[in-house]
Amino acid sequence: MDARLIFWPGVAMVALTFAVQMRMYATRIGEMKRERIHPQSIANSAQAAARLKDTRAADNFRNLFEMPVLFYAALAVAFLSAQVDAVTLVLAWAFVALRVVHSVIQCGYNKVMHRFHAYVASSFALWILWGVLAYGLLK
Repeated sequence: MDARLIFWPGVAMVALTFAVQMRMYATRIGEMKRERIHPQSIANSAQAAARLKDTRAADNFRNLFEMPVLFYAALAVAFLSAQVDAVTLVLAWAFVALRVVHSVIQCGYNKVMHRFHAYVASSFALWILWGVLAYGLLK
């Protein structure tokens, strides 16, 4: 199996991050124009939270720099330790798919329990991936 395949889920996560970033810019700039909010009046996150009504995409964008950091590290460990196989690829793609679901929910209708279930499922996929990698490192 070509070990470089492990990087495609990473590319997909980067694409998701860029997509959410574009959504964030579109919603934020649109709201600022509609509500006539001066950029300086939302110079920090506390001010933005107080003035902006729709922070879903911005919240999701921040989320994409939390757990996914461990995901990107796992991809590097899998590649460098020659542990790229069907199991690691399936777990990596499962994490990506579940994070896409999480982002769609959070940027869309934002039902907390639906989002929470996607988050927990993606976390399990990531922890199992790390468990597989740790076990492989012990061999």
